[in-house]
Amino acid sequence: MADSAPLSVTDRAERVKLMIFDVDGVLTDGGLRYGPEGELIKTFHVLDGHGIKLLQQNGVKTAIISARESPIVARRAADLGISVLLQGVHDKRSAFERTANEANLPHEACGFMGDDVIDLPVMTRVGFAASVPNGHPEVIRRAHYVARVGGGQGAVREVCDLILRAQGRYEAALAPYLT
Repeated sequence: MADSAPLSVTDRAERVKLMIFDVDGVLTDGGLRYGPEGELIKTFHVLDGHGIKLLQQNGVKTAIISARESPIVARRAADLGISVLLQGVHDKRSAFERTANEANLPHEACGFMGDDVIDLPVMTRVGFAASVPNGHPEVIRRAHYVARVGGGQGAVREVCDLILRAQGRYEAALAPYLT
């Protein structure tokens, strides 16, 4: 029996029931800025936040898995209603597997967006792997989709819109804003 054709990006995005994001380099531009008191400052893009909200409103669960720990990320996750926030995680594979199991989802129904080699153990297991154009070359090579814009510049929103379009929910998601 012949192998079936590889899944298209649209087919992969259509299956996503849980979308997981890395933070540095994905939800932010990857820069680490320190304030005068040594506090870490991160900049998030509002388009990305609204894209995450649109996913949630259309039945896609969202989560964050990050190697770094930051109260700023906890605040952003709370603002966006992301209840699964795993920070200070260096074994992202185990964190992903626990998250997928707790959501009772197969790996094929999960998506992940990352930018560095620490993200590969998750990206190579999910049904839909996305990255940013300034991600590490090994990550880009293994991603099913690479956003046109960089991390912290609307890349997450681009992926959220792609998922909504693939699932046939994009127009309905926009409808409240067009009345």
